[in-house]
Amino acid sequence: MPHTVLRRKARGESVEQIQPDLIIPTGKRKGQIPSVVSIYQAIAEHEEAPAYPEAVEAAYDDFAALRQGDHSSA
Repeated sequence: MPHTVLRRKARGESVEQIQPDLIIPTGKRKGQIPSVVSIYQAIAEHEEAPAYPEAVEAAYDDFAALRQGDHSSA
């Protein structure tokens, strides 16, 4: 999943645009769409992240903005 997300982010798509196309392949949530937070965490942890530094940096910025939005609505 992270490789797909990073590749598509490098093409200019947002995580929110990519999310509906992703499916969790294993585990108790198998077959479901991952949350936006799970996608960002996977990007951060993925070993291929250095191959897409601009996409990773943009993902961190997007995630920070998302978290700030979550706190302001609480």
